[in-house]
Amino acid sequence: MRAYERFLKYAKIHTQSAEDTGVTPSTPCQWDLARMLEKELRELGVSDVKLDERWCIVTGHIPATPGCEDAPALGFLAHMDTAPAFSGENVDPILHENYDGGDVVLPREGRVIKVSDFPFLKDLEGKTLITADGSTLLGADDKAGVAEIMTLCERILSEALPHGKLCIAFTPDEEIGEGPDHFDVPAFGARYAYTVDGGAAGSIEFENFNAAGARVDITGVSVHPGSAKNIMENALLIAQELNGKLPADAIPARTEGYEGFFHLDRLEGTTAFARMEYIIRDHDREKFGEKKALMESACAQVQAAHPTAKVELTMKDSYYNMSEKLTECMHLIDNAKKAAEMAGVAPTVEPIRGGTDGARLSFMGLPCPNLGTGGYNFHGPLECVAAEDMDRVVEILVNLVDLYK
Repeated sequence: MRAYERFLKYAKIHTQSAEDTGVTPSTPCQWDLARMLEKELRELGVSDVKLDERWCIVTGHIPATPGCEDAPALGFLAHMDTAPAFSGENVDPILHENYDGGDVVLPREGRVIKVSDFPFLKDLEGKTLITADGSTLLGADDKAGVAEIMTLCERILSEALPHGKLCIAFTPDEEIGEGPDHFDVPAFGARYAYTVDGGAAGSIEFENFNAAGARVDITGVSVHPGSAKNIMENALLIAQELNGKLPADAIPARTEGYEGFFHLDRLEGTTAFARMEYIIRDHDREKFGEKKALMESACAQVQAAHPTAKVELTMKDSYYNMSEKLTECMHLIDNAKKAAEMAGVAPTVEPIRGGTDGARLSFMGLPCPNLGTGGYNFHGPLECVAAEDMDRVVEILVNLVDLYK
């Protein structure tokens, strides 16, 4: 079975995660895909298949073939959830066979994937392009990765390819930064691993943002506007003032590459109370610290200017740049490049303007760069992936297994 055929099946299963539920998995629907994957791994002949009935983590192993027992155990991981940012329910994948390389008009909500906005579309001409219908995201992040790893397992076992020990895992809640919270690295058994959770086929990522989340709770002073002079402290206006103290150009829409940012992800409230939620990111650890210090300073300044109001900052680090842990394991990057070239794909090494489970796993003792899935435009209704690129990713994974045997 080709990877895209598996993906079409997985994409229709609702697995959208949710923030602030306080449970793992964050949404019960993720169990549906987890149980399906557990069953499929068993049917393929993967050994020691387990679904952790507490944490919704699916794992399995493929023992080394004779003569390859001394090869380092290699892991492959992908996440089952889709992003909370846009609906992942009732996904209706559409196949655009022999795609003509032009704008893609989606049948719902009047949405169009435009070549002028996304020049990579020209490179997909002639392929089978897969999109959603415009009303939901597609879920290639990361069900494409799940499908590619599952297809790798089928290839390895059905073709009796020689290999070292392989370790497979599918995790929940990556999109809310909680994927590795309960991941047992020693039990997984891999010496090295790759997450398959990136963009274009052949992309290789071993540098990611340092990231923190910041929440600002602002309690204002609410009185009748007719008698508010020198008394009212409007929490929403204080929120605007606070945001104005952060550099205007240090936002996602005006940064690229290694440039960090402050991202105001949520603002809600009334005159009496407002809440702001930010993500703070930078590739450089020192600059990351400076950004956090700037947030603290901005909150202190606003508090001083509004002494009868209350400005409370809660800030917590999310993950760090995995390059700190991978510089001594650059063979993972070199072999990923070779594996892509062997598959006829030009490798590209680029920093992630975000993070993956692999970032946290690398700091948990499992060196784990990230590989592309062939998908684009994640977390929204313009998401897409090409069936042929998914095939290439499977070839890259097969080649990596061969290189480490």
